[in-house]
Parts: sequence; structure tokens; C-alpha cells
Amino acid sequence: MQNNVLEIRNLSKSFAKNKVLNGINISVKKGSVLGLMGENGAGKSTMMKCLFGIYARDEGQIFLDGVPIDFTNPKDALENGVAMVHQELNQCLDRSVMDNLFLGRYPKRFGVIDEKKMFRESSKLFSSLGMSVNPNTIMRTMSVSQRQMVEIAKAVSYNAKIIVLDEPTSSLTEPEINKLFGIVRDLKNKGVSFVYISHKMDEIFQICDEVAVLRDGNMVYQKATSESAMEELISAMVGRSLDKRFPDVDNTPGEDYLEIRNLSTKYDPHLEDISFTVKKGEIFGLYGLVGAGRSELLESIFGVRTIATGEIILNGQKLRFHSPKDAMNYNFALVTEERKLNGMFGKATIEFNTCITNLERYKSFGILSNRKMRDAANREIKKMHTKCVSADELITALSGGNQQKVIIGKWIEREPDVFLLDEPTRGIDVGAKYEIYQLIIQMAKEGKTIIVVSSEMPEILGITNRIAVMSNHRLAGIVDTKNTDQEALLRLSDKYL
Repeated sequence: MQNNVLEIRNLSKSFAKNKVLNGINISVKKGSVLGLMGENGAGKSTMMKCLFGIYARDEGQIFLDGVPIDFTNPKDALENGVAMVHQELNQCLDRSVMDNLFLGRYPKRFGVIDEKKMFRESSKLFSSLGMSVNPNTIMRTMSVSQRQMVEIAKAVSYNAKIIVLDEPTSSLTEPEINKLFGIVRDLKNKGVSFVYISHKMDEIFQICDEVAVLRDGNMVYQKATSESAMEELISAMVGRSLDKRFPDVDNTPGEDYLEIRNLSTKYDPHLEDISFTVKKGEIFGLYGLVGAGRSELLESIFGVRTIATGEIILNGQKLRFHSPKDAMNYNFALVTEERKLNGMFGKATIEFNTCITNLERYKSFGILSNRKMRDAANREIKKMHTKCVSADELITALSGGNQQKVIIGKWIEREPDVFLLDEPTRGIDVGAKYEIYQLIIQMAKEGKTIIVVSSEMPEILGITNRIAVMSNHRLAGIVDTKNTDQEALLRLSDKYL
């Protein structure tokens, strides 16, 4: 055990009669990266919450550098060298970068917060990590990827012995991912260890020394990455083999249906003169680096952002949406990138989140019918294979991937004609991804028009008919998926930089 910085022995945790973790044994070597995989709801988050003192474990022991530990809260864990960067960022967005770095531990001089020291130490930290960040920048003005890198720097600032990274690349571009991996390797050489939670197989093989798999609360696999195969990991995660990563894209796009003509927006970031046409029953991909304007384009189409010039033409009819309600009235739907921020009601149940966009459908004689709403929620739980106790469960009690299934399900209930999907499989396991791919293809075969944004190049190439590439808020080009490759997409994404 002397080479293990972290060792978990016989860890079990139950909620009522539901046993979420069952006798988990896992170890992390000093100066190594352990990849942790598992389907949504497999127990990964619960295991980390037991480590950080958020949950009290029912059985088992946890050792840090060979010493038994029993943290009572995350602050206790941080101060003892165990840090975590969460997938769903929880930051003070109206405060500066350095405020977020020093929250709860402000340096003081003569009883007053020493902002000069904060600035100096923040600058030194970012410089050591090869990051170009102004410590005075207000968090809200930064992209999701930039805020994620700040959170990683914060974990490093605690001189952590072990850092847990939960889906750290879900919002990062390829260059940012490479920078993150460089930081991880540098820290690893200095003796820092990592638990790297991810659903991205390619990354696991690229950065991790070992990989462990949780399935239904049981540790079913831990082996050196060099001795593992992708098919072996998938089989361990889902309990069965998946013959291929993507289903056959066998939809047949029809006539032109949705046209975006010379669209530009008023406010930063400005979209400039974007034009394209999507066919009925087509899966149309949107690719580009983070910050290229993909999400802003979807939000402009859906009425979230104000269009300065240009037109949206649906089936020959010119439209102008002043709000998402206008878009919904024309059977548009939008799954947003950040589910926690603007995709769900966190303090409400699965049933509420499923039904909220479609209340008129669940009325009887002008009054909301509890039975109709319950039937709708249960219908989507079954269709989406959502892991939950019941429709009465709070959506925040679900894993991130299962929350995403509820969000997609609520829009499916509206039976949209145009479905806008912004990173629909972000933070979702390989088995659930396959199910969502099948769902997207089936909707296209039913004549739905689908525009999907994805930062994962294999995904955008694996499930689309055509791909539009954004570069610096402009449209760089449109390619047929069957006749393109990753290199061509990267060339287009750099066109206007």
C-alpha cells in the first residue's frame, strides 16, 4: 500500500433499500492517473461524495498516504490535499477570477483582504500552468471552457495530493484539451495523482495509466490502460458488447425545409452573415472550436438572442421569433449546452421537468390532469431508459446523464418539427450515447429536422448527413459527412481565426 496515495477498501453505501455502492475496492498510485468509467447511475458520483465527506459511508475504509481518513465535508478534504473539479461548475459568476480562487481563504494584511497578494499569487499560479488569464476578469464574461480551466487551477493551488477531474474536457476545444493534458502530465511528474472521470474512451487511453469501471454499484474492472482494449471497457460498462460505436445513419433527407438567410446578431459575440438550408428529415451537424458561435447560432434561431439582420424561413414561410415561446409555437425545440444553468428546474421533480414545456397537452376541461402528467413522465422515463426511483424524484438526485435524458424527453413530448441539440451527449456514458444516437436517427426518419452541435469530432462525423463548420462567428463551409474527415473539419474551423 506504500505506493498508493489513495486506497478505498470495501466501501458500501445505501439510500433506503437501494444499495448504490457494494463493497468497492480501488487504489490510486502516487504520480499516476486512474480513469474511472461507468454508465450514468453506476455509482461514480456517490463514491466521490463518500471520499469528500458529503455522504457518510455505511461500510469500509479510506486511506490517504496509508493513513485512515474520514472527511466530514469538502473543505476538510481540500485542506488535506484532496481536490475535485466538478463537471457542473459552481462558481461565483459576478466575482473576479482571483475572488473565486481564494474564496474561503482570503489572505489578509492588518485585518484587511490583501488584494495585491491575491493578484500576485493568482498570476504566478496561471503562469506556472501555462495559462493566460487575467485574475481581475469577472467570471461571467468567460466561456465555459475558460471557467473550467480556472477551476482546475484552483484545485492545483491547494497543493493537492490527489485531484478528481469529473468530465473535465466536456466543454474544451482540442487545443485546450491538449493544454489540460500537458498540465496533468507536468503535475503527475511532480507526484500529484488524479482520478479522471470520463465517458470519452479516446481520452482514457491517451492520459490514464490505469482504468477502473463501476457497474451497478460494483467495481467490475481495474487494469493498466496498456493492457485494456476499448471493446473490453465497453463490455465491462454496459454488461454487453456493442458491435459499433455509432448506429447506421439510414435516414433519407427530403426537400429543403429550414433556411437561415444572411443571419447576423446585435450583441457580442456578433454572428456575421450566416446562410444555410436544412432538409426535412436531415441530421445537420454544427462543428467549430468553443467560442466559434455554434451555441449563439442555435439561440438566435430559437429566439433567445436578438437577430439584427437576416431571415428564418420555415417551409417557405418567413418567421421572426422575439422569444423562445414564439419558436415553440412553430414546433421548434432547443436542448441547451448547460443543463444546470438553463436546461432544467433543479428544485423540481422529474415529472415537473418533463411536463413544464407542454402543459396545454395535459389539461382536462381546462384543468391540469395529474394523471396525464404522470403518464407523460413515466412514458419518457421508459423511452429514455432513465435510471430513477420514480417520477416524483427530484431531478437533482439523478446523475448528469440521466438529467440529460429527462431534458431531451420533455422536448420529445412536444413532438417538435425542428429539434436543436447543443452538445446532447455531454457527460453521458457510452451505452446511453448510443441510445440517444438511435433516437436522433429515428426522429430524422420520421421527418424531423435536426441541427446538432457537438465538440466531439467522432460524434459529429458519426451521426450526421452534413456538417456546417463555424469559425470566429462566421460560417466557414458546409461538407457532406460521408465525403469528409477530421482534418477537413479542423482546416475549416481555423479559416477565420
